[in-house]
Amino acid sequence: MAARIDLDGARERVVAAVDERADVILDVSHRIHERPELLFEERFAADLLATTLEAEGFVVERGAHGLETAFVGHPHDDGGAGPRIAVLCEYDALPGIGHGCGHNIIAAAGLGAALAAATVVAAAGGRLDVIGTPAEEGGGGKVVMGDRGAFDGIDAALAIHPAGIDLIQPQVIAIATYEVEYFGQAAHAAAAPHQGRNALDAAVLGYNAVAALRQHMATTDRVHGVFLKAGEKPNIVPDHTVAQWYVRSATAASLQGLKVRVLACLEAGATAAGCTMEVRQPWPEYTDLRSNRPLERLYAANSARLGRPVADPSPATTLMVSTDMGNVSYRVPTIHPIVKVSPTEVGLHSAEFARWAASPDGDRGVLDAAKAMAMTVVDLWLRPESLQEVRDAFDPGP
Repeated sequence: MAARIDLDGARERVVAAVDERADVILDVSHRIHERPELLFEERFAADLLATTLEAEGFVVERGAHGLETAFVGHPHDDGGAGPRIAVLCEYDALPGIGHGCGHNIIAAAGLGAALAAATVVAAAGGRLDVIGTPAEEGGGGKVVMGDRGAFDGIDAALAIHPAGIDLIQPQVIAIATYEVEYFGQAAHAAAAPHQGRNALDAAVLGYNAVAALRQHMATTDRVHGVFLKAGEKPNIVPDHTVAQWYVRSATAASLQGLKVRVLACLEAGATAAGCTMEVRQPWPEYTDLRSNRPLERLYAANSARLGRPVADPSPATTLMVSTDMGNVSYRVPTIHPIVKVSPTEVGLHSAEFARWAASPDGDRGVLDAAKAMAMTVVDLWLRPESLQEVRDAFDPGP
């Protein structure tokens, strides 16, 4: 059995461990950035992360919980029966702009935190999971994994996200995704338009009905849609159109009522145009984030130790997003703080942010976030009173 370690010694050790592995950690960040992969297709990233963990003595289950690009790793030597803490990695990219959400940073920071924490896991008497979660950008990898038991027995879960500010938590709102198809009747648009039923009209009328709804929604509600198919030629009345819609609201509960109103608008377009409509939800719904305040305080103190204080949310610092990390927070105590890697004015989901995600500032964000998370894991292992506060504050919701 390894000799026990004190808290200050453990913190110093994990910070040093990140520095000792900085080249490896940043190489992973840059290689994932160079090869962006879309949701559920992240084979290179998942393999790279799993291979790196194995090289550091982790036992890794690839294809975990029935998802090809998911994994779960554990240090070969852990603390036996102590608190079980999970550090999460994300690594999917966006179409067209690659890592415009900086998931290479999330992956590398999670990797770095796990590698560092593993250096003291036995001495601290803890247990550690590093969980590779695919398809955050819509596919709900964490939701699927959670339903299959990935977070059973976990005492707390941590992941970071990059942006243009150091923030203890973003404003995470719930989201539902819809694919909407309209079916009409094709006809010659000049010779016999009266024989047609225009599926594009149905989609446009539904879009405009949603636009009218917006003035009567809560300020935290968001609805946005795009047309994926709108017809073939102008002289053919479109008989089939496809739209994709995101419906967002402050909480999982308030989302349910908004969904009904939005779908009524879309159905009204079909009715007005004499068409029919079919709707499906291709991905699981994401909930809001129930960020654990005692766990936030531990992370904030550790980030401040690194000279990187984190702000609390305010009207001037709000960052509104949706993420399946929210669903994790309904299962176990969770935090999802933001690490600054770009100027404040650079927005997420942009080509410009993708460039910052592989910049020197991005690299500093990776290493600082890895250190802050690793120290927070150590706190949970070595401060039973802090872990109890985290447990007491956990609210799984209805």
